[in-house]
Amino acid sequence: MNKKLIILFFSLFFCCVLVGAQEVQKSDFQQRAEAADKEGTVAPARSLYIHAFNDYVNKGQLQQGVECGVKAVALYYKESFYKEAFELLRRIDSAIISSQQPSSKKSAMHYLTTRERMQMYIRMHRNASAQEQLNIMESHVSASGDENLKNDLLYNKAIYYYTFGQNAQGNAVFKEMADKLTASGEYDKVDEVYQTLIANGRRSNNASMVAQSYSSYIAWKDSASALRLARETGALKKQIADNEAVIADKDSSLTARQVAIVGLSILAVALAAALIFGAMVLMRYIVLTRKQKKTIKLANDNNALKAKFISNIAAQLEPTLQKLDGSKPEVKALLDFASHVQTLSELENSDGEDVEMEDTPMQPFCEGLMDQIRGKVSGGVTLAVNAPKMGAKINKEYVSHILLHLLNNAVQYTPDGGKISLEFRKRGAHSHQFLVTNTGEPIPEEKREDLFKAFLEVKDLTKGDGLGLPICRQMALKMNGDLDIDPEYTKGTRFVLSLHV
Repeated sequence: MNKKLIILFFSLFFCCVLVGAQEVQKSDFQQRAEAADKEGTVAPARSLYIHAFNDYVNKGQLQQGVECGVKAVALYYKESFYKEAFELLRRIDSAIISSQQPSSKKSAMHYLTTRERMQMYIRMHRNASAQEQLNIMESHVSASGDENLKNDLLYNKAIYYYTFGQNAQGNAVFKEMADKLTASGEYDKVDEVYQTLIANGRRSNNASMVAQSYSSYIAWKDSASALRLARETGALKKQIADNEAVIADKDSSLTARQVAIVGLSILAVALAAALIFGAMVLMRYIVLTRKQKKTIKLANDNNALKAKFISNIAAQLEPTLQKLDGSKPEVKALLDFASHVQTLSELENSDGEDVEMEDTPMQPFCEGLMDQIRGKVSGGVTLAVNAPKMGAKINKEYVSHILLHLLNNAVQYTPDGGKISLEFRKRGAHSHQFLVTNTGEPIPEEKREDLFKAFLEVKDLTKGDGLGLPICRQMALKMNGDLDIDPEYTKGTRFVLSLHV
């Protein structure tokens, strides 16, 4: 009898396992939809998600169906098909209402459809309608009792407030969510939430949202790093205190003392290592956030000055275009300017995309660049290349463009009898520098930073459009590097291209 019961038990167990596996297994429609979505083919992905929704609902797997349905909705309004998106949401809500699910689960699924409605109203800039959907989302979260949905609600509230310029409310909501996750030690989740909010701001071209998110992110990073370090330090100090108590209790035993001393030494080393590691992590985050702020400031400055610049030179463009004689300096200057503007725009719009790097022998690479300007120098100007026989990972197109621009500038500003040099230096396991130096009058300190700002002033285009160095710096930033002037070099000008692989 016992054997029969055991066999029956295992039979039921394996049946449950199989049923569970079938519940979590994705249907063929869903797998194909996700593949098409990943490839960026919106219409096929949307159609497959709708098929997956219908298929799941017919099988009674409503949760999976709702998830696929809202993905199809998102792909509808991605292409501004709002009427179709709202109609699909009504079908999904109808399926939820007619199901036999518990009320808490129904509320959780209604939350997903309401969230999509709010996202659409935000895209359409309908503040009142978005606020109404946000209130409905709160009621669904309360009825569902789902803690994850509570956090998601806070996140969507922040997006709503930032989108409609209510930064104070957005800060308060985001701080509430970050404080909850930070208090429970879920630092990675907080970091992921901030990164998601920043990415959404970029995708929606919401500069205010991006700037506000970065500011909050920087403040949280500083406080979280300090808090994490304090917790780890406190735990180690407690261990040291506990071991000291053991030493006091066993003072009469030399062996016990020796063991405790060894333990204290190990813990002291661990504490020191933890403090050093914490300091390194903190410094890394400070450097990272400063670089991010610098990138945002540069982008905002460029956008503001670009509009003013183009407006001021509009009067110059029309008579020049009417001539359309390539031999005339004005026409050539205008064509060069249009090319530079297009290049700068492409670099800015492709921010975040990976740049291909390849191993390149440095000595022949640098010699080849110097050879390209050798015929342009005169007046006894000396050319020098200092590059070791080694290879480095670079993007040859970008690095060649930057260095040739700097070398050609050096040819223009180096006096007779002067010197122009190109140097390569290895700075670490994953970092290196190119230095372009020329003798002569150094660039005044107050003008150095302005050299890298595009559209700073209106000028005669036949004498240059001032976009060369801004383009070079954008290329350096895309390669995870930077381009700057060495402030310590006083015998002329030295540009430093720093790259980090």
